[in-house]
Amino acid sequence: MNNKILIFLCFMSLVFTQCTKKNADMMSDTKTEMTEMKDKAVTKAKTWRSTAPSAGPARNIELGEYSSFDMDNGLKVIVVENHKLPRVSYQISLNNDALVEGDMAGYVSMAGDQMSKGTKNRTKAQIDEAIDFIGASLNSSSRGMFGSSLTKHQGKLLDVMTDVLYNPIFSQEEFDKAKTQTLSGLASAKTDPSAIGGNVANIVNYGANHPYGEVQTEETVNNITLDKVKEFYNTYYKPNNAFLIVVGDTNLEEVKANAKKYFSNWKKGIVPSPKYEMPKSPSATNVHFANKDGAVQSVIRITYPIEYKPGNADAIPASVMNSILGGGIFSGRLMQNLREDKAYTYGARSQLSSDQLIGNFSASASVRNEVTDSSITEFLIEMRKMVSDGVTADDLQLAKNSLAGGFARSLESPQTIARFARNTYKYNLPKDYYNTYLSKLESVSQADFEAMAKKYIKPENANIIVVGSKDDVADKLKQFDADGKLDFYDAYGNKLEMSDEPMTGDITAKEIVSNYIEALGGKTKLMGVTSMKTVMGMNVMGQDAETVMMQKGNNKMKMVMSMGGNVMQETIYDGSIGAVGGMGGNQKVTEGPQLESMKEQAEMFGHLKYATDKTMELKGVEDVNGEKAYKLSVMDKDGKKTTEFFSMSTGYLVKVVSTQGEGEQVQVVTTELSDYKAVDGIMVAHKIDIIGAAPFPLNMVVKEVMVNKPIADTEFLIK
Repeated sequence: MNNKILIFLCFMSLVFTQCTKKNADMMSDTKTEMTEMKDKAVTKAKTWRSTAPSAGPARNIELGEYSSFDMDNGLKVIVVENHKLPRVSYQISLNNDALVEGDMAGYVSMAGDQMSKGTKNRTKAQIDEAIDFIGASLNSSSRGMFGSSLTKHQGKLLDVMTDVLYNPIFSQEEFDKAKTQTLSGLASAKTDPSAIGGNVANIVNYGANHPYGEVQTEETVNNITLDKVKEFYNTYYKPNNAFLIVVGDTNLEEVKANAKKYFSNWKKGIVPSPKYEMPKSPSATNVHFANKDGAVQSVIRITYPIEYKPGNADAIPASVMNSILGGGIFSGRLMQNLREDKAYTYGARSQLSSDQLIGNFSASASVRNEVTDSSITEFLIEMRKMVSDGVTADDLQLAKNSLAGGFARSLESPQTIARFARNTYKYNLPKDYYNTYLSKLESVSQADFEAMAKKYIKPENANIIVVGSKDDVADKLKQFDADGKLDFYDAYGNKLEMSDEPMTGDITAKEIVSNYIEALGGKTKLMGVTSMKTVMGMNVMGQDAETVMMQKGNNKMKMVMSMGGNVMQETIYDGSIGAVGGMGGNQKVTEGPQLESMKEQAEMFGHLKYATDKTMELKGVEDVNGEKAYKLSVMDKDGKKTTEFFSMSTGYLVKVVSTQGEGEQVQVVTTELSDYKAVDGIMVAHKIDIIGAAPFPLNMVVKEVMVNKPIADTEFLIK
């Protein structure tokens, strides 16, 4: 302890030990008086807490009235002054509706993103440097551009912003990079149950010929051309198709001067106005199922389109109604039922989404396989009760308080203020629409709640979408479909033709595995392999990586992953002991499931033992990347299951679905195998894609395979 602190404590101890009895008595009296005062305060506090304070009148929000003017080129400029901070934001918001992108779905979003990847005057790095130097932000999208900076730097911001607006070069290099990144994201999305559910919801709610019903796939991304990207920019980035919304520490005259200086040279043009048919709610309840083998949870989404435009008269009372059902507050009925009462899920929510073309209602949750049907029952019960039972005054007030708090927090973002100004202008709302939001919110009544529930909650006219394990869940859901028949979809929302008839005895699971062995080269050829060394390359987050797998005698295995010449991970099994090492070279002996996995990896052709070591069941025929494949459920002696798919045309193993971890930590890992090539008379998959084992897809390409080449036993030594 510090000497000065020790001396201070000793001094204070001496002072207190020498207090006189008089002082002690005075302190005692004071203590008694303070206790009496405390008791009175506690009694008063209890009385005060017994009655909730009455709510004060809702106050108006001072967002600042907007000013507006039109430029000669058709650009509509909206100005919202806010002098609290010395910052200003400029947002260009395109006014066109969404487009049907057809067989190039994805090109619109790619075009918006590519705009800020380089101009005729600046490289991408120079754009980033110029923006960072002044502490600003700048981004572009298919819906427009947004830039923000300190007021004193707005000229520099606008100089870069308009350079991006007028002079994007759309380089082939950046375009190719964007396509690669998009395809990588799609590889993960096609096994993500939430993304799959979203794809199916878009299809069944809007239809494939509506812009909201289009789904981006690997095929549509590969179809996108750089010319198509440029076409979107040249067609829709026009001043007569845009708003310029300026929010912050500025004034109308300053904005007029800046608009004239930076935006008057923007040339207007003809902008198409596509028309679409209005999607309709289903006439009855339909169940749509997307299979995800190995899933231990089901993603449920109950949804349908609604006519619900931004700023419509129902917007505020309908948001209150939805908040009570499940719109984000913990006390929502869906949350209280499915989480708090039934413990089916961590969260169940609902939302009403507004849109100029067509809005939608959606209620969703992720639940355990075994309670999927029960959860749907509870969703529908709560939706029906919304229509039939009304709401208490206390629940109504709680919802209004929550929405008021969320509204207040949203005002911290200049983009929110810009959106409010644009909506007011675009949808011809009263100028005080957002300023008086709180008072309008407070005026929502129980009668308003009932009217909104009857108008927007349609449990008997809904699309029920479930993404989960077909074998464990699907049959239980027929009770919710109006005609008792489920519709099945793939990961991209394409409808599949599924037969309810069981597989006939024309082929058995053992025969399918036997055919696979023959397709690889035959049992005799495979059993004659004593060693294999496989070298695989892949790209991990922009870095080239290499994985080397060595197998010997079906009881030794070594796998080394390196990056930039440095060993990142090393796994060794010497026939009895397994160990894992990292960058430092230290090895850690492993056991349990990880050791068992190493034993399996040591088997060069594990399918040779399937007939004796595995229990197999033929589950049917399914589509795997465009080809029909037999689906086998495989279980080992310890009860561990995998699902394997074998091509009907070639016999090759094309996909394996397995699980890793336990309980809430379960991960579903999908491995896809393709590009089989002959190596010394044995067919080897030269392309292996693994999804789910890492936050990003692992796309491995086999660079070299050595069969029956000498591998020293010292390679498998565990130190």
